Amino acid sequence: MAVDMGSGVIYPFEKSSPGVFQNPPIKGAIFDLDGVLVDTAKYHYLAWKRLAWELGFKFSKKDNERLKGVSRTRSLEILLELGHCTMGAEERETAAARKNAWYVEYLHTLDEKAMLPGAGEYLIYLRKQRVGIALGSASKNTPLILDRLNIAALFDAVIDGNAVSKAKPDPEVFLQCAAALSLPPGSCVVFEDSLAGIEAAKNGGMMAIGVGRETLLPGADRYITSLRDMLL
Repeated sequence: MAVDMGSGVIYPFEKSSPGVFQNPPIKGAIFDLDGVLVDTAKYHYLAWKRLAWELGFKFSKKDNERLKGVSRTRSLEILLELGHCTMGAEERETAAARKNAWYVEYLHTLDEKAMLPGAGEYLIYLRKQRVGIALGSASKNTPLILDRLNIAALFDAVIDGNAVSKAKPDPEVFLQCAAALSLPPGSCVVFEDSLAGIEAAKNGGMMAIGVGRETLLPGADRYITSLRDMLL
């Protein structure tokens, strides 16, 4: 339950929650994009699968788990490792651009109905509580996605793949989010659906709420199935 205890502060852990994270006051909420607010992961998967097919090998949903939360450049490196392929720098740039063109093509079908359960409602709730809201995503297509979903105005700061040089689990993107909110990292909580993202949050000294199963996201401070759980 997200309990407001005064303007600009939320307590995302219930009073009965065990351990040292019992009822920590939070002034900033940082969200990953894919898999937390919207389901664009399927479009990433389809685009990477299409590229793998062109390169002559199969790419499974299990393989795709390794690509969650990391940059496009690193994702391509992992894909090539899986297919035992080698490419020069120019070929990699071309392949990444081709994959992204397919992905952007898919993104143009997005609308507000693509928001995951509770996402829009929870963002609105946080704004009413005057909690700082930031988006921290590796995606360089973040502006397009926010525009298609019509939620850009709900964020106080947006840090995406165009603004960072280090991929998760490096905490750079989340630390930039905290700085943009003018808050210390320890006053922020990160909502993530990838292991790399959970590790990035912890590496940055922040609390992490895993959106998914604990077995897939070890190390988070709390687990939810969707942002709807934060409103219960």
